Amino acid sequence: MAEGRLPHIVLFSGGTACRSTNLALCSKPVRLTRIVPAWDSGGSSKVIRESLGVLAVGDIRQALMTMAHGEGRAGDVVKVCNARLTSGAEADARTEFSLYAEGRHPLLERMEPGLRGAILNYLRTFRAAIGADFDFRNGSIGNFILTGAHLAHNSDINTAIFVFRKLCDVTGHVWPSTAADGVALSAVLNDGSRVEGQHRVTGLDDGQSRTGIREVSLTAAGGGVPANEAVIESLESADAIVFGPGSFFTSVLPHFLVEGVVPAIARNIHARRIFIGNILQCRETRGLDLARMLEIAAGLWRARGGADVRPFTHVLANRQLLPFEKTVGAFAYLGNGALEEASAHLGAEALIGEFEDPWQRGNHDGRAVADALSLLLQR
Repeated sequence: MAEGRLPHIVLFSGGTACRSTNLALCSKPVRLTRIVPAWDSGGSSKVIRESLGVLAVGDIRQALMTMAHGEGRAGDVVKVCNARLTSGAEADARTEFSLYAEGRHPLLERMEPGLRGAILNYLRTFRAAIGADFDFRNGSIGNFILTGAHLAHNSDINTAIFVFRKLCDVTGHVWPSTAADGVALSAVLNDGSRVEGQHRVTGLDDGQSRTGIREVSLTAAGGGVPANEAVIESLESADAIVFGPGSFFTSVLPHFLVEGVVPAIARNIHARRIFIGNILQCRETRGLDLARMLEIAAGLWRARGGADVRPFTHVLANRQLLPFEKTVGAFAYLGNGALEEASAHLGAEALIGEFEDPWQRGNHDGRAVADALSLLLQR
């Protein structure tokens, strides 16, 4: 790392699981880049994807809003981009959207003309593309603006994100791991059955969850799933590349399937590569422990071009305080298993600490994780 340059942390993650870590890192003297999935198939993103056949923007927008929060941005543009329409009557949602798109919403009326003009342009571009029958209920205004920017800038998602960041005055970077449209995730379970769609894999029913996931795959409308060039550039300049926390099979592991991502990580021999274990099991990982998850990730790493480079240099694991299985709600704490042996086999150092938020059981203490990452960068 060059003298005087802020260390660059690249964080592979999904959405809510790494929010506290993202927020805590925003207060550190680092440059932060989030790399998020491009295969979100639920919620507002699902409706937009099905209507326009474009890249899912929900995880991108959510990560940008987290950056804005962490950086203390709370102006009218951020308020607009973080707003959701009513989930009530369809006609009411359409009327509410019109207040935004026609510039009659109070937040837009008091906005500086240049900012208001840009937002209105993107909302109107979205409205023109979406058609008359679109259901706006519970829709994210930020998703509509980002999709409109995507369409207005020749379907260049990186340009759309750049513009969105400038509108919100966000410093941190957020990129989807691929810029390909129509990327879909599917999983094959241990009984050979297939589950299509990220939202279905995340929401496995009890029987499927107990069966467990054997493997996941990505497909795109155009065939391959190439890496976003902005992601490759970020990985080349990273001082630390962090995996998780997040849904293992849908938000973390699939990034290894994006063409070019694993080789780019492997080429950066100076960066620390840190895997953060989740606090709890979930529907995707019921019955697994952290050691087994590391083995699965390492196997995919080797298959995708990692060659002889170790996938992780460090593993952050929550300390196991009790000798029996304890649950929070429907899920048990994620056990570490044979973590020391698994880490040694991969050439990684296991760092076991108390990373659970004392106020929100089952969640990470973002400050504790950020402090641990900072210490690793100082070594």
